Amino acid sequence: MRWTRYLIPTTKEVPKDATVPSHQLMIRTGLIRQLAAGVYTYLPLGYRSLRKIEAIVREEMNRAGAIELHMPCLQPLDLWDESGRTQVMGDVLLRLAGPKGDWRTQTCLGPTHEENVTEIARAFVNSYKQLPINLYQIQTKFRGEARPKSGVLRTREFLMKDAYSFDRDKAGLDLSYQKMYDAYCRIYERCGLPYLVVEAESGPIGGDASHEFMVLTDAGEDIVAVSESGDYAANTERAIAAPIAPSDDPMQPLEEVHTPSQRTIDEVCAFLKTRPGQMIKTLIYLRPAPSAPDSHAPARAAAPANPSPVVVLIRGDHEVNEHKLKKAAGGPLELAGEGVIQNLTGADVGFAGPHGLVERGARLIIDPAVVAMRNACTGANKTGYHVRNLNPGRDFPTSGDNVVVADVRNVVDGDASPTGSGSPLRLRTAIEVGHVFKLGTKYSDALKAHFLDQDGKSKPFIMGCYGIGLNRIMAAAIEAHHDENGIIWPASIAPFEVLIVALDPREADVMSTAETLHDELEAAGVDVLFDDRDERAGFKFKDADLIGIPLRITVGRKSLADGVVELKRRDSSDVTKLAPTAVKSHVLQVMHT
Repeated sequence: MRWTRYLIPTTKEVPKDATVPSHQLMIRTGLIRQLAAGVYTYLPLGYRSLRKIEAIVREEMNRAGAIELHMPCLQPLDLWDESGRTQVMGDVLLRLAGPKGDWRTQTCLGPTHEENVTEIARAFVNSYKQLPINLYQIQTKFRGEARPKSGVLRTREFLMKDAYSFDRDKAGLDLSYQKMYDAYCRIYERCGLPYLVVEAESGPIGGDASHEFMVLTDAGEDIVAVSESGDYAANTERAIAAPIAPSDDPMQPLEEVHTPSQRTIDEVCAFLKTRPGQMIKTLIYLRPAPSAPDSHAPARAAAPANPSPVVVLIRGDHEVNEHKLKKAAGGPLELAGEGVIQNLTGADVGFAGPHGLVERGARLIIDPAVVAMRNACTGANKTGYHVRNLNPGRDFPTSGDNVVVADVRNVVDGDASPTGSGSPLRLRTAIEVGHVFKLGTKYSDALKAHFLDQDGKSKPFIMGCYGIGLNRIMAAAIEAHHDENGIIWPASIAPFEVLIVALDPREADVMSTAETLHDELEAAGVDVLFDDRDERAGFKFKDADLIGIPLRITVGRKSLADGVVELKRRDSSDVTKLAPTAVKSHVLQVMHT
């Protein structure tokens, strides 16, 4: 392919609205162009790379025994109502607008396809003899992302590979899950990604086990906890730490201290000359009121709201993990308003403490790090006052009715690995490039997707779900492989494998040699881009480094006079000089190592 006959709109200027390297470089190299917020066109170079990623994903899915199909982007809301996810997805679910009763109001653009594929299994898979089966597609998804940013890392339209396994029992699911897990590892290795597998939360997809595949980078929006020894890794939504050893300090008498206008942790610590780790945060929650029923959802009996406050206790230097709290509480909670807090504690906001609240009808959820404390400081349940030397077990219960001890906090940097190794956890930012879930019967139960087992009984499918963001693989590869001059593509997903640069395009020998090399390599199956532009050498070399083709072959008048051309890898400063006749065999050798 000749550069002059291709569309490669490179630019030297960094886009003002691009804050992460992958976004900057994808714009500067002409890989993408933004059409609207969160919506991108893939220009020729970018689309070539995307198709190579797609080919790798498809090959590994097929190798793992998955069967490809193609499901529509447009989906009926009735299916989402059956699964109960219409409200769960909220504004993420993009619905079509239209007059009341119009067909458009009954549809949405698919952000994912669990409902669609379960309906297919319900219709066509009716016997255990047809199991296991794994169906996958590579399809465009649409999500109502409120704040798209970071280029293709957070968009409203994206390309995704989603696979769904159906098994007769949990043992079968475990095998299907492992096949997908292994296939994902092969995909990321082939794409040249330095990936990390972490334990993860299932989120709105549901299920009882999941793993995320991450690429560590400052551009990432996910935070993962990784032990220094490498024996543990988890998304912070799920991450746990080793238990904190209980303090053996002797208990001191409870002391009330006047703390006028001191409400925040920092203010109280400064006033009492203590530290946040010696404070107890007393957070008061309520069960949320039942939401209004969705106009498309079937009528259901409303669950009664629980008016009893839930008091959550964590250390002053820790933060509540909402995912863990939801599990510990048996459902979602929301922070109580000022009136509820005053009614429960008898004090203004900022002066709540755990002592006496169970007796007033509250339920306690206590993080284990609080149970391990001794002589803590907290609110006195009296406006303008705090207490010193509050002790769990003595001054408020840590067991019994209406008391639950459960991990409800985010891990912090320096916590010990939960494996028992003692290795400290470090918090790192990362890009999620894939996610695998064990769904169980969440969707087969909801959609009544059953099969007849060997015993003649009707049973729900045991399902798994496996997603890969193809656009994110491209961005993550650029984040992991770039320098101050531009992209450094892994050869497997580079738009072209070789770039031939003709330094003197007006010289017949230069052009003849360059064209011969281009044709020979192309005939050998190598993806070659031929820079035949009549531009200065420095200009061409800048563009070459910017677009990051793995191997550059430079053909110039001076080098040809010495009977050689120059070969340079994008990831190295070394230059190899070879006779033109030796280039083809050398390139093929390099491409296969």
